[in-house]
Amino acid sequence: MPIPTEPIGSIPRPSELLAAMHARAAGQISDAQYYAAEDAALRDTIKRMEDTGSPVITDGEQSKASFATYPLAGLTNLAADGVTIPFADGHTRQLPRLTAGPFRYGVHAVSFLKTAQRYAHRPVKQAVISASALSLLYPQNGLSAYSRENFLQDLIAEAERDIRECLEAGAQCVQIDFTEGRLALKLDASGSLLNSFIDLNNRVLDRFTAADQQRIGVHTCSRRRPRFNP
Repeated sequence: MPIPTEPIGSIPRPSELLAAMHARAAGQISDAQYYAAEDAALRDTIKRMEDTGSPVITDGEQSKASFATYPLAGLTNLAADGVTIPFADGHTRQLPRLTAGPFRYGVHAVSFLKTAQRYAHRPVKQAVISASALSLLYPQNGLSAYSRENFLQDLIAEAERDIRECLEAGAQCVQIDFTEGRLALKLDASGSLLNSFIDLNNRVLDRFTAADQQRIGVHTCSRRRPRFNP
């Protein structure tokens, strides 16, 4: 029996791109030099994945500063002291904290998709971050002029746009990165937080037709895989 499989979004960055990232941060190379290194990594990743014979490829997320926070690029209504997410290998990632509304994405995933499509000769899969992950930006103490429900409405609209633009631009499929599922169980063993995350993501998926939903998948990075509504 054949088992359908497909690559996930991320591919480790090559040493040349990592070196360029450090050099740029240290002011040792120009933005143009950095973008050239980024572009070379993107083209090489796509070529190598196509060489494997995979019928669907990804851009390896080579040009994303982060798979989780790419929508926040350029935003000014954020502070650095947000929720800290622990990973199984011991490292952590701290999210920013929203300081004011409204919430809008600074970057949408379709920009990465269109760049990859310029070099790809096979269908491209696009990864997007889940609405539930970005819901962690809202401070626990709330915001006086911007309620949590208003934030969630804006977030759902932006998450829908992130997916829909990729589908309309010709993505073979869209992968929702739902890596915070394990975090939810660490924070709340009862499963209530996990269920709230799933409910939020389903509010996004409910905005799509059944045909569109067939092109949308969920990646959990976990042995325990929550079920989303079909």
